[in-house]
Amino acid sequence: MSLFLANKFKTEILSCDSRKFYKELRIGTAMPTIKDLCRIPHHFIGHLSIHQIYNSKLFEIDSLYKISNLFKKYSILIMVGGSSLYERAVTKGLSEIPKINLNIRNNLILHFQEKGISFLQKEFIKLKKKGESIDINNPRRLIRYLEIIKSTGQHPSFFFKKKKIYKRDFCILKIGLIIPKYEIHSRINKRVDKMMKKGLLDEAKLYYHYRNLNSLQTIGYKELFEFFSKDKNCLNEAVEKIKRNTRKYAKRQLTWYRKDPSIIWFDPKEKEKIFNFILNRMNGNGQYWI
Repeated sequence: MSLFLANKFKTEILSCDSRKFYKELRIGTAMPTIKDLCRIPHHFIGHLSIHQIYNSKLFEIDSLYKISNLFKKYSILIMVGGSSLYERAVTKGLSEIPKINLNIRNNLILHFQEKGISFLQKEFIKLKKKGESIDINNPRRLIRYLEIIKSTGQHPSFFFKKKKIYKRDFCILKIGLIIPKYEIHSRINKRVDKMMKKGLLDEAKLYYHYRNLNSLQTIGYKELFEFFSKDKNCLNEAVEKIKRNTRKYAKRQLTWYRKDPSIIWFDPKEKEKIFNFILNRMNGNGQYWI
């Protein structure tokens, strides 16, 4: 859809898929093909290494700078992706990220590598506020939570309350694509099978040594890393787990975005309808980000 619209409007595409940022993860993140990248200029695709520290606040800064420059050339830009926090970084802006003591972060990572996730879970239970909860099976979330408290003396919620909504100097039109649940599941299953045929297993093997990096806490890699680390694991079971976890992630995405009243939903087959809808909504109102 983004390729179709970018071609129609003679513009460029920006990605807010936080895992497509990493150049090493080409197969497991289903990056656009070389043909597609040549067909339409893309931004924020494979521009980072898995070893670089990056977050949504840095993306907000980088993307707004890029958008500002592109709007000197185009009246409309297209952003695509499902990483909700990164999308919000552009559309609404994020609260200031507290300064983190890197020694504290590295120490937490070291303890996690030596003692496992149970260490992080115990630390979280010890320090959390009453009624506060996060995904305690996600080491990246746990480390982030703990490093904020240990670096600042404040809980993360203290900084979230200070969040502001920043006015953007461009109009935003959000379009959602929706298909039946059975078709979503079928597409996910076929996509994972296609990734495995293209060499996802070998790609994961290349980066197994770096499996504790934040950039690799990603569906498709986590399940294969677990398969590599346990002799009795079955590859078919790992692949089925990737499919199951992807389906769960897609469900969470839809649940999140359905709460956004500003999104206009279409069937993906309605390409011309979407194109005409955008034209009518623009109506000469200046610069748009879609």
